Amino acid sequence: MYRYKPVLRIPGPVPVPNEVSLQMAKPMINHRGAYFKEHYPAVLARLAPLFGTKNQIHMVTGSGTAGMEVAVSNLVSPGTPVLCLVGGFFGNRWAELCKAYGASMHVLQFAWDGGVDPGKVSEYVKEHPEIELIFMVQNESSTAVLNDVESVSKARGNHSALLVVDAVSALGGTPCEMDAWGLDVVVSASQKCLMTPPGTAFVAFSPKAREYSAKCQASRYYMDLRLYDRYMEKSETPFTPNIHNVFALEEALNMIEAEGLENVYARHILMRDMMRAGARAVGLELLVKDEDASPTVTAIKYPNADGFRARIRERYGVEFAGGQGAHANNIFRVGHMGYATPLDVLAALAVLEVDMKRYGQATQAAELVMDA
Repeated sequence: MYRYKPVLRIPGPVPVPNEVSLQMAKPMINHRGAYFKEHYPAVLARLAPLFGTKNQIHMVTGSGTAGMEVAVSNLVSPGTPVLCLVGGFFGNRWAELCKAYGASMHVLQFAWDGGVDPGKVSEYVKEHPEIELIFMVQNESSTAVLNDVESVSKARGNHSALLVVDAVSALGGTPCEMDAWGLDVVVSASQKCLMTPPGTAFVAFSPKAREYSAKCQASRYYMDLRLYDRYMEKSETPFTPNIHNVFALEEALNMIEAEGLENVYARHILMRDMMRAGARAVGLELLVKDEDASPTVTAIKYPNADGFRARIRERYGVEFAGGQGAHANNIFRVGHMGYATPLDVLAALAVLEVDMKRYGQATQAAELVMDA
């Protein structure tokens, strides 16, 4: 039991604004009724500027991984040659999904403390003209790395492989320009920068990806994009959706639009720079170099990080995230995405400084943080 008000500083699910939470308390309605059919397509259309696309965006009830599986199940037939770019836990999840659907696997491994190298991708696809699909993560939240998706897209050159991007912890916190960057599939979810409770994933396919998908031989039903297309013609979903999350997202988009998307992105950059400057100021080492740093989450090295996180949670009611995969118990991660402000970052840094003064050496951070 927390002795204090719990404070979520993890990379999702994020704190939800009161205005958004209130939408979850509305009376239940008919998802085949006129009111929902009026709002559903209109809300999805408002996601277009965040995706940077004119393509249809579909909602799937499930987590971000459900959206990833929509992409794989509608593209990967048994034996399809795919390339997965793995530099963290979620890049590896693409590989696990593709393997589950019987793909012919190619995997490019990158260090779990830096970004995907577009040059290596370019070399690899030249050597493997048979590859039909490339899977990558825009914001690898397990390592706090922001990958340069645009450069990877360009690195394909004249290669025909489609590029599929997990933007789950990026969309709404940093630019994603699906059409301008030539991305073929983009996947995201509600519980990160979109400031909405977990339970909905979003997927957009380019015309090239839809044409390719028409030939897919994978067995699928709930994830079958053709069903979602068919029902969207009636402004419906093929299966019972997370109804209240649609209205929660509508309210969250009201807040994003009122702030202005460029201002939202600038706020995330500011929080990133503050968190990194403050961590260094109290004597902590960051996992990722500045040029690869995510605007939505920061990873900090710490021995026995899980014990440290438990102490922080118990003493101060602040929840930091642990490391995943290769970084389990070696780092902690601080989320600063969605419903977060520079003041929240200052509070997180204050907790770090107080704790380090009690249990380890620390220095004053205020001036460095405010100059970030």
